[in-house]
Amino acid sequence: MAGYIGEFPCTIDAKGRFLLPVALKKQIPVKEQKQFVVHRGIEKHLIIYTKKVWDKISEEVNELNLYVRKNREFIRKFNRGATEIELDATNRLLLPKTLADFAGIEKDIVLFAYGNRIEIWSQAEYERMMKEESSDFAQLAEDVMGKKLRDDDDLS
Repeated sequence: MAGYIGEFPCTIDAKGRFLLPVALKKQIPVKEQKQFVVHRGIEKHLIIYTKKVWDKISEEVNELNLYVRKNREFIRKFNRGATEIELDATNRLLLPKTLADFAGIEKDIVLFAYGNRIEIWSQAEYERMMKEESSDFAQLAEDVMGKKLRDDDDLS
């Protein structure tokens, strides 16, 4: 699977629910469209994984050596607030209030889908972050991708 793609503006209702956009739902394998896990992102946002992907990531995280203090700290912070959520009959997902509060989510959100994840940002935080990043994107691209060899580069 190549992964998800797209930015989807959505609105949270008074109960903390939002409609999963049809264009995004179509990208999720049918067998994985019902159960998800949402948790805190590293920045001020949330991340949704299908339950299947979450289980793989959790397995990897849980293989860390618990005798190392930084590993224990990471595991706790990574799992903090992780909650299983289900798509309801009208294609809505319910965000737990504690997680919405963490991400500053009140009403307008952006679902940013890439790879195996769907990030949930408050619209204001997303716009701020993207504006900040756009000013130095050329340098960031060079730093991250500039040293990466292309498949057709001659190594001799």
